[in-house]
Amino acid sequence: MKALTWEGKQKIGLTNVRDPRILSGGDVIVKVTTSAICGSDLHLYDGYIPTMKKGDILGHETMGEVVEAGPMVKKLKVGDKIVIPFDIGCGKCHHCKEEEYAACDNSNPNALIPDKLYGSAGAAAFGYSHMMGGYAGGQAEYIRVPFADTNSLVIPAGVEDDKVLFLSDIFPTGYMAAENANIKRGDTVAVWGAGPVGQMCIRSAFLLGAERVIAIDHYDGRLRMAQEGGAEVINYEDVGSYVGLVDELKAMTGGRGPDACIDAVGLESHGQSVTAGIDRAKAAVGLVTDRVEALRMAIMACKKGGTVSMPGVYGGVADQFPIGVAFGKGLTFKMGQTHTQRYMKPLLDLILADKIDPSFVITHRVSIDQGPEAYKRFSDDKDEVIKVVLKMH
Repeated sequence: MKALTWEGKQKIGLTNVRDPRILSGGDVIVKVTTSAICGSDLHLYDGYIPTMKKGDILGHETMGEVVEAGPMVKKLKVGDKIVIPFDIGCGKCHHCKEEEYAACDNSNPNALIPDKLYGSAGAAAFGYSHMMGGYAGGQAEYIRVPFADTNSLVIPAGVEDDKVLFLSDIFPTGYMAAENANIKRGDTVAVWGAGPVGQMCIRSAFLLGAERVIAIDHYDGRLRMAQEGGAEVINYEDVGSYVGLVDELKAMTGGRGPDACIDAVGLESHGQSVTAGIDRAKAAVGLVTDRVEALRMAIMACKKGGTVSMPGVYGGVADQFPIGVAFGKGLTFKMGQTHTQRYMKPLLDLILADKIDPSFVITHRVSIDQGPEAYKRFSDDKDEVIKVVLKMH
């Protein structure tokens, strides 16, 4: 079968690989119909996530048709159309029973690696390095789904792929980030990053009762999309400095600051400040793994007693972190990988009720054969290329 594979930093291959097969009784094999390139895939593309190996199959936003099911699968049958969550839960451990699927104790066969790096291991994930389990991803013609009864959502007949594909990751991620922001009706929420996850954060914040959402980015195309979703926007390059952005946000909120700030950027954030320059220099020589400028600004801007929510992916070690500011303000932090399975069904219900159509975020649709070039274009042109969907068959 054809698959998109990681071949090194900023090198994506279109490779013929062996078809997947059932390895355990709870597996299914899915004929992939639609997949997508996620913003967090660019962290792999740029070489920021360790334990990638040449030939690894990429992709964690995936849906398709079940073509084979193991003997222990109870909830699925051949022919079912399913969306597959990016994180892999076993369905039976303590965390899965608490609907904390991204903290699953059993799905990651390489748990020793994150145990050593982070002190504990979370769930495995599709197509996202060997420290996250080494599972083949969904940017391929077929994919094996382990613990399939847990890691699937059956989609009703007649629903287009594009409307439900993002239940695999960015819609639940944006919604959980907004939920983590402790939004109360009438709140003002600032969102750093108007990429795909940021766009879902904006829409989700409004769904949860925010009165105002302010989107911060420096790409005009992304800011236009945010405005179309009801957000006020700031191009941080226009305000001239780190301090200027914080002052602008305070001016927009009566001097208090946003009630909640969402960092939908993560470890590759940009900025114009001295600390942003230090981040870039240290990351270039391997002294830090993460550039945290967006998070710094969120901490500085958030109101006293407010909440900072962090759906943006972080990989390891950062410094120049204003922990004293956060302590002095009494901020609440909520973060982490999304418990995707918890949100898939209720968010599908919102889609079916026409409360939201997540396909608004798609800017490009290409075939798997065009996948390597799509990665490059997504990396090089973040203004116009916001979300790329791959059609597999």
